[in-house]
Amino acid sequence: MYKRVLLKLSGEVLSGEGGRGFDEASVNYLLEEILPVIRTGTQLAIVIGAGNLVRGRELRNLRNSRADELGMLGTVMNAVYLKEILSEAGVKAVAISSIVKLPSLDDHKYDRIEKSLNSGEVVIFGGGTYLPFFTTDTAAAVRAVEIGSDVIIKGTKVDGVYDKDPKKNDNAAKIDRITFASAIENNIEVMDREAFSICQRYGVPVIVIDFFKKRNLLNAIMGEKIGTLVIPD
Repeated sequence: MYKRVLLKLSGEVLSGEGGRGFDEASVNYLLEEILPVIRTGTQLAIVIGAGNLVRGRELRNLRNSRADELGMLGTVMNAVYLKEILSEAGVKAVAISSIVKLPSLDDHKYDRIEKSLNSGEVVIFGGGTYLPFFTTDTAAAVRAVEIGSDVIIKGTKVDGVYDKDPKKNDNAAKIDRITFASAIENNIEVMDREAFSICQRYGVPVIVIDFFKKRNLLNAIMGEKIGTLVIPD
């Protein structure tokens, strides 16, 4: 069982695939998956994207840096929202970000974050890396190192990593275990290379799971062979 976990989620977990905004059924499912994890005593931190609100890459009329800024603000909105729905469900949570000042946000301070994790609060990071040109995958890797996470669990729409795109290739084979170097060498997309580099350098493993299969998150945290395990060389 992993004691401290960084969970990376896309904004679509709040809206449903291809949706925008916040969908009640999707939010309820998210809570159903997170609550059992909290009850195990796992220390949980979350990095969430903003695909349900804004995707910087879609804003082609803006400079990349400005589009990324809007995306970062979207992740802050999702962090505040997620904090509130967890709180309403009886789970203590804190939203962390240093790119904006809001009464419901806490500053990114290591002592505050460590105290929250040790006391059982869910820590939700908004704002990505706080810099443009970096994805929330990279943010997840950075935050995982900062908090000393045992593992990053990346919740996706597929049940792990494949040697080919399973949506385009019927003969695609699922990979149960792979190193970061091998994934990069074979152009296997799990996370972007910046995130890979950080995980490799600091020895943080990544588990890629189908978040939308019930109990996958809990089972992965409990140490069951779920999805694909990506390990440092």
